[in-house]
Amino acid sequence: MDKDLIRAEIVINGLVQGVGFRYYIYRNAVGLGLKGFTENLFSGEVLTVVEGSKPNVEELYKRIIVGPSHASVRKHNIIWQESKNEFEKFEVRN
Repeated sequence: MDKDLIRAEIVINGLVQGVGFRYYIYRNAVGLGLKGFTENLFSGEVLTVVEGSKPNVEELYKRIIVGPSHASVRKHNIIWQESKNEFEKFEVRN
């Protein structure tokens, strides 16, 4: 396992479903070379689990907080963890 890799679980609350938020996250995560997934939660929130270099994960988090133009982020939370190196790519789940 690469010791420079980090894992983060990010939960976003607000107007984040039905506005292209997961695909916004997908495009940014792939562009930053990150692996993991993003999915809608029944609570109306969006969960993103991502692994990669800490600077790139931090950059993704900054972009997620802003979100796409039709979204409105009210709350956000990030939990840092050790990388589990379990993903081969980044994907949108449902």
